[in-house]
Amino acid sequence: MVDSLRDQLLKSGIVQQVREEKRQSAPPGGKPFPQRHGGKPPHAGKPGQHKPQGKPGGKSQEEIDLAKAYAVRAQTEARERKQAEQAAAEEARLRRERKQKIQQLLNGKTLNKADVDHVRHFEYGGKIRRVHVDADQLASLNAGEIGVVQQQGRYLLVTRDMVEQVRAIDAQQVALLVEPGSEPGVGEDGVPDDLMW
Repeated sequence: MVDSLRDQLLKSGIVQQVREEKRQSAPPGGKPFPQRHGGKPPHAGKPGQHKPQGKPGGKSQEEIDLAKAYAVRAQTEARERKQAEQAAAEEARLRRERKQKIQQLLNGKTLNKADVDHVRHFEYGGKIRRVHVDADQLASLNAGEIGVVQQQGRYLLVTRDMVEQVRAIDAQQVALLVEPGSEPGVGEDGVPDDLMW
């Protein structure tokens, strides 16, 4: 029969020699060195020995401070966003109220006519705009007796007094009002403002 390797070593006496050599190399206290399995250090398995120092929850003070900073920043941003939204909503409400007041003021008081044969061009909002007028309205417009007000995308002819009332509510809605007694302006290109095209 085949003997196991252990049995063969015991019979040959080699195992006895190894045990005696270990006893001779043991420290003076009589205890042999602890055996190391797999190259681990002798105290590697003890719990709590290599835990980072800090609070019992496992989070360090730096992590808590960073989390608080992020939370404060998020709250601040949310508050600023809410304030900006409220300011925009308030501005939109005021703009709607101004437009409604102007609409009520202009209701039935415009001088625009259906059958006209002239066009008066003017600059408003960085673009060249036009309003259709007859010959009398053109003369009155160039003299400053009437003006043009922008309302809901349309350009309306109204009296000078009405233009001043609209200007008191919202000056941006006044599209054209020539100062009385002033000479017709000449643009940068040398063309008079009231020139018929």
